[in-house]
Amino acid sequence: MKRKLLFASLALLVVGASLVTVFQRPIGEWLFARAIDARVGGNTMVLDDGLHLLLCGTGSPLPDPDRAGPCNVVVAGDQAFVVDIGEGGARNLQLMGFDIAGLDGVLLTHFHSDHIDGMGPLALLYWTQGTSTAPLPVYGPEGVETVIEGFNAFYATDKTYRIAHHGEEIVPPTGGGAQAMPFATGDAPVVVLDSDGLKITAFRVDHDPVKPAVGYRFDYKGRSIVISGDAAKSATLEQAAKGADILVHDALQPRLVGKMTAALERRGQANTAKITRDILDYHASPEDAAKSAQAAGVKRLVLSHLVPPLPTSFIYPAFLGDAKDNFDGEITVGEGGMVFSLEPEGDGIEVQERL
Repeated sequence: MKRKLLFASLALLVVGASLVTVFQRPIGEWLFARAIDARVGGNTMVLDDGLHLLLCGTGSPLPDPDRAGPCNVVVAGDQAFVVDIGEGGARNLQLMGFDIAGLDGVLLTHFHSDHIDGMGPLALLYWTQGTSTAPLPVYGPEGVETVIEGFNAFYATDKTYRIAHHGEEIVPPTGGGAQAMPFATGDAPVVVLDSDGLKITAFRVDHDPVKPAVGYRFDYKGRSIVISGDAAKSATLEQAAKGADILVHDALQPRLVGKMTAALERRGQANTAKITRDILDYHASPEDAAKSAQAAGVKRLVLSHLVPPLPTSFIYPAFLGDAKDNFDGEITVGEGGMVFSLEPEGDGIEVQERL
């Protein structure tokens, strides 16, 4: 009896598998339609009034399949700004349900390729999803004009294709591309924008030989977020971050990068090994970032632009090293999709994940 039941079960499995194979196409179309119906418009991000930080990319130029390039969004009430836009950042923002068409602009910390190479998809989505009649504003220190001029030239032909295909009502010819919004930098911090309760201040950071290089501080209704960009430890950054609720700081763990360098040398990849040695002097270690957060009296430290790539969270303690010994507050190893929300005039920080 048991043998007969076994054979019957196997027969049913074979028949079931055959039916699935025969009807795989209609089943697949039905599943896709259900998924799309749930996805389109069903994942829209809604944020209450307050100051919010979205991590849309926490990687670096080193290949990492799980992290987009450097990308942050700060939302203050009805205003929203992207800070740096690395490759894959726009994709993550869409997956997070963020309304790219509602952006007020982009803020660049400096012009390293990994901080600007996601500009194309972001500008395209800003234009097409919102029927924008003006280019995407891009704020940055001296030299941003040259970067944006080159970007617009690079995408000029693509723009003609979009207009010809979709029509001027969908993609107005006056939109598309980007518009440079330069500001001067000096020894003292400079207010880039002060509007509707939001003040954005740029300050110089140490990323030599990259100059200019700045970080940004956002102040809104008694809450504050500071983003370092790429920066070594410096008193200037610590002063700019005084009393901030969140400090987003780049982080490179020298011990782990040293292991990468040794492996590259063993395999005869001298050029790449030279680069991994060079990068040690213009990024902060997790320990240094923690010391800066402590000196500034920051509530929470978020590490981003992570070097080397971290394929699993199991490696996080090795990456952090002694950082937790240097900072009394909470340290978060940033991951794409994280959203930090700060209610007005409060002290709480709520965290959710959108990816």
